[in-house]
Amino acid sequence: MIPLFNEEESLIELHNWIVKSLKKANYTFEIIFIDDGSTDQSWDIIENLSSSHNYTYGIRLAKNYGKSQALNAGFKFAKGKFVATLDADLQDSPEEIPLMIKEIKNRNLDLISGWKKKRFDSFFLKNIPSKLFNWAARFVSGIKLNDFNCGIKVYKNKVIKTIDVRGEMHRYIPVLASEAGFKKISEKEVVHQSRKYGYTKFGPERFINGFLDLITIWFLKKFGKRPMHFFGLWGTLMFIIGLAFTTYLGVDKLFFNPQSRLITDRPHFYIALVTMIVGVQFFIAGFIGEVLIRNNNYKINYIISNTTSNYED
Repeated sequence: MIPLFNEEESLIELHNWIVKSLKKANYTFEIIFIDDGSTDQSWDIIENLSSSHNYTYGIRLAKNYGKSQALNAGFKFAKGKFVATLDADLQDSPEEIPLMIKEIKNRNLDLISGWKKKRFDSFFLKNIPSKLFNWAARFVSGIKLNDFNCGIKVYKNKVIKTIDVRGEMHRYIPVLASEAGFKKISEKEVVHQSRKYGYTKFGPERFINGFLDLITIWFLKKFGKRPMHFFGLWGTLMFIIGLAFTTYLGVDKLFFNPQSRLITDRPHFYIALVTMIVGVQFFIAGFIGEVLIRNNNYKINYIISNTTSNYED
């Protein structure tokens, strides 16, 4: 399964490489291209490949929704016992797929992720940020992977049918799988190659977004099913502190220093008041979160504009 955006130069070569690798391993397979709103000739090429090969399918999204939504669309369609993903830029080798499937079978894994130990990317723009990102992901999730965001991964079918990849959470699929109960996760060192055509579609902002998503993952992991435990706790503590301080100011004014200035003239009063207001807001946020969780209905947040003729929903 290959999510892509404007990769017209590499698609035919990638398709032939995949076919050669999987036929050599004697696998029955299907190839699914998910065009994430490309503006070049990528879709035309996918349609031609699909009409020429009955094991090749194409899904076209109405616009560029992002890699997570493209993967979600592909996961919904995939039918194989094992599902492999890789990027369309020829930097991931399809020859790794049979080896990774063999590893899953031998070790009864739920998911195996590639590890690009030796990278052919910009040292400062990708290598260093990637190392920092992966260290932070390991620290927060507790999953011992060296490369969370490697494009080439192999899953058991039940894994991709269970997890919900939305937003930009494709970077954390191993974490999502682990949270869903699929704990047998490992990695395999894979060959990484320099980009042959075009240029990367991801800018420096992806690392900022990645770290923000990591915070989201951490919060959801600890409090996703019980937001009141976080917001309610801190809201209650802040309200009690503010109320106690306000009470102290009132008692001090009434009984100990009645001749002193008005309570409203003291900055401490406003600090206490703000603390109480923020505490109430935190508590309400936790309550609303609990209500939303109990009434949440899954909503598909992408639109498929076209499919190849052999596509079956």
